Amino acid sequence: MTRFPEGPATSPGFLLWRLTLAWQRAISAALTPFELTHVQFVLLACAWWLCEQGQVPNQLELARLAGTDVKMTSQVVRKLETKALLRREVDPADTRARLLRLTAEGATLARRAITAVEAVDAEFFAGEQRAMTAALQQLANRRGLIRTRSGPRRVAGRHQH
Repeated sequence: MTRFPEGPATSPGFLLWRLTLAWQRAISAALTPFELTHVQFVLLACAWWLCEQGQVPNQLELARLAGTDVKMTSQVVRKLETKALLRREVDPADTRARLLRLTAEGATLARRAITAVEAVDAEFFAGEQRAMTAALQQLANRRGLIRTRSGPRRVAGRHQH
């Protein structure tokens, strides 16, 4: 027996699934003119944000912020490098690590793509953006998936503040 006898439209998981698919289609369409996949955009935008904060992230830090697999992040970062959107440099403090620096073209593209994605979000969540953001932050924070100013961040099975 299901907890949702009225059908899938009353299941939060099913609704999230359907909305996620629709949102991803809208995001992919918005990113097509920039020749970026959704994951390329996420990693480029996260790298841009870290650089804007005065940081020079390595691939592991980028993967942690984006919530992506480290090996996949490395592959996507290499693709962004072949597109001349960022440079990978050996970290002098740890020669196993690669520091990431956006090129001027990468920073410009990131800003333009972020604007396009934010426009999709504004339209997609029309009128519900604040409430949705607060609910999603609460869910993600409770699961240790993000770090807000007041919440924890899960790192390798531990919480950090």
